[in-house]
Amino acid sequence: MVFKCYCVFSTVEAAIDEEQYSVKVIKKNYIYGNIKHQVNIYVKVYTNSPFLVCMDLALSQKEVIDPSYLWIGPNGKTLKGQSYVNLTETGKLMVRGFQESMSGSYTCTLSYKTINTDIQEEREKFKTYKFMVYAYREPDYTYQISVRFTTKECTLAANGQFFEELKKILNDLISDLTCHVIEPSYKCHVIKIPKHGLLDELFVTFQVNPFAPGWEAVCQQISYDCEDVTNRRVQEARDLIEEFFHKQTYVLKHKFWNVPAIHYIDHSFEVTRIDSCRPGFGKNDDTHNDCASCCVVCDPGTYSPNNEVRCRICTSIRIKHYGAKSC
Repeated sequence: MVFKCYCVFSTVEAAIDEEQYSVKVIKKNYIYGNIKHQVNIYVKVYTNSPFLVCMDLALSQKEVIDPSYLWIGPNGKTLKGQSYVNLTETGKLMVRGFQESMSGSYTCTLSYKTINTDIQEEREKFKTYKFMVYAYREPDYTYQISVRFTTKECTLAANGQFFEELKKILNDLISDLTCHVIEPSYKCHVIKIPKHGLLDELFVTFQVNPFAPGWEAVCQQISYDCEDVTNRRVQEARDLIEEFFHKQTYVLKHKFWNVPAIHYIDHSFEVTRIDSCRPGFGKNDDTHNDCASCCVVCDPGTYSPNNEVRCRICTSIRIKHYGAKSC
């Protein structure tokens, strides 16, 4: 079961347990424990976690006598009285302003009584619930774009001049979004097209990146993490560039009496999104398949020093904390 706001149940079994009850009894932003297995939860950095309930859903629908709750955090210490948590009298835990260092195991032990009224016997019962809570970030987006142009000859000196002018036009187009073109390149190839013989074409590729000079100033105006803003801006930049190339076909048909030697080939625009993660975070489809598109905090024993997609295994030293950026 996927909770869009914050988190993900890690197993199908938990979802099956919940399906036995009306949706009305499953309160929004509440994650129930499970005595059979741990529950994995993913919390976006700088946001509050959902409420972790020190009880399984089945028990929560019953009368519980003299309940008592003991929450233990990743450092092995009790969470009662900690300033960064909201711990209710009914055993629900929320972690405020979640950061990568807060990742780890959150365990709650519930004790309560059962009373047999026939023989007036009281028994104390205990249940333990384990939640694995991970910080995550959205990946940073970059867009790989490729387009093609016809040219008179591959040896034409104007090819290089055209390429330089194209880069300038594209950068000017998206500069207000603090985005820029990176890794631009082109190659000329001779293409055999059925019924048209041989044609010379320029294959142009480049990336649209949201971290042009000045992007930090935009993020300083935001109290939370900035990737939502940079991702939105680079998506807008991608759309502007796509619109620019689509207009070339119209301009070619309606504005020119004579077709230019170098011109855009209609429908040659192709775009692919490339994800990267901030240092200390990475993707892992195996370990975190419930949050496969997320950049999840690197587990102990792993690290990520730059904007790679996956965390590396550290063999030289033993890393004991989450979110390591060096080994």
